[in-house]
Amino acid sequence: MFAGFSAASKRIPKLAVYAVGFIPAIELLYLGVNDQLGAEPVRALEHGLGLWAMRFLLATLALSPLRQLAGVDLLRFRRQFGLLAFYYVVLHLAAYVAIDMGLDAKALWADILKRPYVTIGMLGFLLMIPLALTSNNMMIRRMGGHAWARLHRLVYLVAVAGAAHFILVVKSWPLEPIVYAAITALLLGYRAARKWRAPRRGFA
Repeated sequence: MFAGFSAASKRIPKLAVYAVGFIPAIELLYLGVNDQLGAEPVRALEHGLGLWAMRFLLATLALSPLRQLAGVDLLRFRRQFGLLAFYYVVLHLAAYVAIDMGLDAKALWADILKRPYVTIGMLGFLLMIPLALTSNNMMIRRMGGHAWARLHRLVYLVAVAGAAHFILVVKSWPLEPIVYAAITALLLGYRAARKWRAPRRGFA
């Protein structure tokens, strides 16, 4: 069954992943324009965009374990999932800077210095920039496969920053951010265990 699923996925155009991936963003923006995001629309918009960024980031990290443990090979979509995570982070940040901060650079800088969750979130975003810029075949050829793979291990730090940002931003301990943090820890722990068992192979 899993083999058939993997084979069927090869018929899915990669552009279709982007088309489907942006549906939540379009829905959130539509609800925002039509004042249907509840009592705190800005917070709901930022939260929704950030949540989808985290989902796509974890989906990116889950592709290798999914193939190794279940035989479901969706690795051909890893670049698309990773870039969707980046695009959602950009939208999340844009909503925060443009709506929350009113494009006030001084207020933005003060918020980065004052609020740990903003500091961590901004750090995660900065770490994603080189990953997004090098997510193409030309950069793989220019950098060489080994250097490119080493750079893209920054995604693990991005995942940790994303989970920490999510926990700190809610200012309490509800179930949702804890679940995402646990999934992040599980995926990173799995990779660490594989590296420990086969140190010469590196991270998958």
